[in-house]
Amino acid sequence: MNHLGQIKNGYTPVLDCHTSHIAVKFSEILTKIDWRTGHEIEKEPKFLKNSEAAIINMTPIKPMEVEAYSAYPPLGRFAIRDMRQTVGVGVIKSVVKKDPSGAK
Repeated sequence: MNHLGQIKNGYTPVLDCHTSHIAVKFSEILTKIDWRTGHEIEKEPKFLKNSEAAIINMTPIKPMEVEAYSAYPPLGRFAIRDMRQTVGVGVIKSVVKKDPSGAK
């Protein structure tokens, strides 16, 4: 993360993935990880600070097409932008797909 201040649950930046540029909400910060080793440092942290890495559940504001990095790498990489600056980059580990028929 490269952000002035703290990032908490509910933060809503723009996610750039392939050709999509859609606002996403950080639904839940699951774990804070060591970006060098990938080992978990803290479960369910309250916030993230500059230069920290994490696994986060994100929910797009509008529908968008993405894939897990392991399934299709071009649609599995993303950048997070806020205030015209890149705040973070990462890969998509998994995707929860919505029913295309619109049924609940």
